[in-house]
Amino acid sequence: MSPSAPRIKSPQQLIAESGADLEGHGLKRTMGLFQLVCFGVGAIVGTGIFVGLSDSVAEAGPAVVVSFVLAAITCVFTAFSFAELGAAIPVSGSSYSFAYASLGERVAFLVGWCLLLEYGVSVSAVAVGWSQYLNELLDSLVGLRLPDVLSAGPGDGGMINLPAVIVIALAAVLLVRGVRESARATAAMAVLKIGILVLFCAVGFTAFNDGNLSPFAGHGAAGITAGASLAFFSYIGFDAITTAGEEVKNPRRNIPIAILICLGVVTLLYGAVALSAIGALGADDVAGRPAALSLVVDQVTGSTIGGGIIAFGAVVAIASVVLAVMYGQTRVLMSMSRDGLVPRVFERVSPKSATPVANTWIVAAVFAVPAAFSSLDVVVGLTTIGTLAVMAVVNIAVIALRRRNPELSRSFRVPLYPLSPVLGVGFCLYLIWGTGWTTWVQFAAFLAVGALVYALYGRRNSRLAAGAPASADAAPGAAAPGASAPGDAVQPDAVPVAAVPASAASAPAGAGPEPREG
Repeated sequence: MSPSAPRIKSPQQLIAESGADLEGHGLKRTMGLFQLVCFGVGAIVGTGIFVGLSDSVAEAGPAVVVSFVLAAITCVFTAFSFAELGAAIPVSGSSYSFAYASLGERVAFLVGWCLLLEYGVSVSAVAVGWSQYLNELLDSLVGLRLPDVLSAGPGDGGMINLPAVIVIALAAVLLVRGVRESARATAAMAVLKIGILVLFCAVGFTAFNDGNLSPFAGHGAAGITAGASLAFFSYIGFDAITTAGEEVKNPRRNIPIAILICLGVVTLLYGAVALSAIGALGADDVAGRPAALSLVVDQVTGSTIGGGIIAFGAVVAIASVVLAVMYGQTRVLMSMSRDGLVPRVFERVSPKSATPVANTWIVAAVFAVPAAFSSLDVVVGLTTIGTLAVMAVVNIAVIALRRRNPELSRSFRVPLYPLSPVLGVGFCLYLIWGTGWTTWVQFAAFLAVGALVYALYGRRNSRLAAGAPASADAAPGAAAPGASAPGDAVQPDAVPVAAVPASAASAPAGAGPEPREG
């Protein structure tokens, strides 16, 4: 590989190094399709609809329903791309790994850098929203609220958001115990919060007044676009499904199905919630209310009991998002660590719990800081533009990988190719435009810092550049046994496949290597 050529890993090499067709790096396949769907719903439904709805309504008015549909269309095209890539390359790195296999190491690092926004910073935003609804719940139950000094950051009139820190710590405790326990907890919380939102719609529609929908688009097309950019935050998390590639049973089948089911269910749910809230109370009364859903139920029922139930559902829902998104962040960092682009501590898996313990606690500690001291508004815009940038890259990656590896086994293929990924890129850029120039400047500065980190650390420590040795059971340039489906082409210019643990190379399908020491 010439010095100027992009450093690209073939899909076969990524799969072989992770042991994704077996069980890689001590991770265990414990999640079935139902648990994966619940994990996806758990990662999506939370602060965006329980807290962020009011911000979207403030921009778009009653036309916020159109904003949610516009955001969903953006996600649909990108979801097709995630489904194809997640089935073809079922590894923990998600967008980062997809970019590495198609566009090269430099782009992959910047995608991983952006995922620090999507998965990491969004944890902080979600935790801030959890704190707001916890206060609503305490008010409904005992008539007390935590003082602002302990439940809000300096930008919101407080000193430290202690509940936000606590929910991140609790999620970390559950994650280090094991994936099976985390998946069960996420499934239970996902079912509960869907039930709460369905109950909300039932209550809201009893007081529906179509006069509250007029004027429907009083803020015009610009308001709908701005509302869609904010509403997009409500969909962040469906791509986290692909980060479970090494811990899902039959990932080539279950990952695409789970992505499409989650997106369909969530889109219908969001549209119904937005329509019932505005129809019951009016856009002006919903706009700018952080706990708008509780307010709607209180107004409709004339009692604080219903609002308390919604607040309880929000507390559970948002906690599940913290859990699921922190999971996704740790798995992306694990993949980057395997490649030498971040320190090796992030790839160590505990033999006792089969989880990356140190990785999880580092993530929790780092992102508890913005949760404790930042305003929700500050992190939402930056998280949204970072996620949209990643999604645009994923759509481009589908096109690049189709050309680079046409023989790669794909159990799911993007429909209407290449129109679908091209439209995905276009919608992402359209919503990025709606975030505003201030967010663009912040994001450009963030990318500049990421490029500097890659130049000073990632590029120098890359294991791909160093030339990882081939395993004893695989010839240089060939995929390890069980790593790829028949007919898969090996990247012509790829460096030799990195060593696969002997136990993985010799074990029958379905068996995994011995867990590595933490």
